[in-house]
Amino acid sequence: MSKSKVLLVSLVVAAALVASASVVMAKPIVIKFSHVVAENTPKGQMANKFKQLVDERLGGKVLVEVFPNSQLFGDNKVLEAMLLGDVQLAAPSLSKFKKYTKSLQIYDLPFLFSNMGAVEKFQQGPEGQKLLMSIKSKGLIGLGYLHNGLKQLSASSPLRVPADAKSKKFRIMSSDVLAAQFEAVGAMPLKKPFSEVFTLLQTKAIDGQENTWSNIYSKKFYEVQPYITESNHGVLDYLVITSTEFWTGLPDAIRPQIKKALDEAIAFGNKVAAQKAIADRQKIIDSKRSEVLELTAAERQQWVDAMKPVWKKFEDQIGKNYIDAAIKSN
Repeated sequence: MSKSKVLLVSLVVAAALVASASVVMAKPIVIKFSHVVAENTPKGQMANKFKQLVDERLGGKVLVEVFPNSQLFGDNKVLEAMLLGDVQLAAPSLSKFKKYTKSLQIYDLPFLFSNMGAVEKFQQGPEGQKLLMSIKSKGLIGLGYLHNGLKQLSASSPLRVPADAKSKKFRIMSSDVLAAQFEAVGAMPLKKPFSEVFTLLQTKAIDGQENTWSNIYSKKFYEVQPYITESNHGVLDYLVITSTEFWTGLPDAIRPQIKKALDEAIAFGNKVAAQKAIADRQKIIDSKRSEVLELTAAERQQWVDAMKPVWKKFEDQIGKNYIDAAIKSN
């Protein structure tokens, strides 16, 4: 082969290598965001807001793909999938992390927070922020808290005092704290998937359940539960989570921009959640399908007194420092 041909081949090969390198460099970072709820929920709206902000600010560099309604994974499988690199962002409920850390069980303790303002104050404080990193050793990092709201008690008969719950069956999330909460008032807790709750209530296989106003309304639980006690006894929040490997592997110039977009999206989602709680409570009242029972101060205190021993029961698992900080946040 002549020198000129060798030179030409070399130039072609070099050009091809440069072209392929630029293609590799230009390939966007893909963030798959998997969640289990509909797009019109606070969580669904937060995920879509995050995608919108990233598209606007990092278009071409980062691509966010949102998968709602358990299209990719349910909450029980998503963390394993994340550790395998099959998904980069998720927002499971805080009750789903018991396998990874016992400290996050703090959010299941009954009557620990007096309102959502206290929840927010604790979460943004030093102990709440420390909890975001409580699963780092397991390969996961918490990036922020997303609210759903405070939980109410619904049942087939009126619940005004703890004695009214005695021997009744209540569906709970898979949480030992929530089981202890209902056992404290002589009720029978049953760990069942969220997707089965409506049918269990409709067929009277269970007597009641606990949930936020938005979940009670969107899943139509109020249609098969004649009474809802406005107890505000616990919080139902989510942890926006990623894998340590993915997060630390992001380019230093891009990571802060992604975090900023996520913080703004979470703030937006939390605002939606607060508005939705008020609106959905009113829609339930307006439907006249379910009677909303407001507790007197004395009635509420009976529930607090009955359930408060649960704090002590889980103090060693959770950490007294976290519980003390939560009490101060009220």
